[in-house]
Amino acid sequence: MEDTPHVMMAGEGALALALDMGMEKENLLTEDSEKAWKKWLEKSQYKPIINIENHDTIGLLAIDDNGDIAGACTTSGLAYKMNGRVGDSPIIGSGLYVDNAVGGAVCTGLGEEVIKSVASFLAVEKMRDGASPQEACQIAIDRIMEKSPHYKDFQVGIIALNKSGEIGSYAIHPYFNYAHHTVQENVLIDSKSAL
Repeated sequence: MEDTPHVMMAGEGALALALDMGMEKENLLTEDSEKAWKKWLEKSQYKPIINIENHDTIGLLAIDDNGDIAGACTTSGLAYKMNGRVGDSPIIGSGLYVDNAVGGAVCTGLGEEVIKSVASFLAVEKMRDGASPQEACQIAIDRIMEKSPHYKDFQVGIIALNKSGEIGSYAIHPYFNYAHHTVQENVLIDSKSAL
């Protein structure tokens, strides 16, 4: 976004741009991951186990001394996905959304369900309408559950931060947690959940 007029690049175009900018192409597949994938190929069944690490989204929301909010969201993606699958992390408004006038929100979990609800944008818009970060997170998760009759089979968690520095979090299932770091402390907080 700093070097082109575009917001998102994907596929061969993104690769060409990265190489033009001096990045080096490298294989990130580890020997252990390749063995696990080959074993999975024997049955090729995608059955995620909730809260078991078969993906690793990292979301971050921060507020500085001036009250400016920033966010980041990155993932290695869902394990054993179809070639070409794009999850929620790179989709602004789905995996991450920040409006410095209001606040920010970031999601993790089954990206397809987050995309269908544009969950992080929804949470920020609810905060704009006066909801607390906690209420906004609950509304976003409730929307995801309303849209999918299979919500018991997957996990989605969301955290939100408003301009006052208030935070909220919510998830479909228990055991979603996040770290809250301030100058005074760094604590791991267990989120409330719908189930």
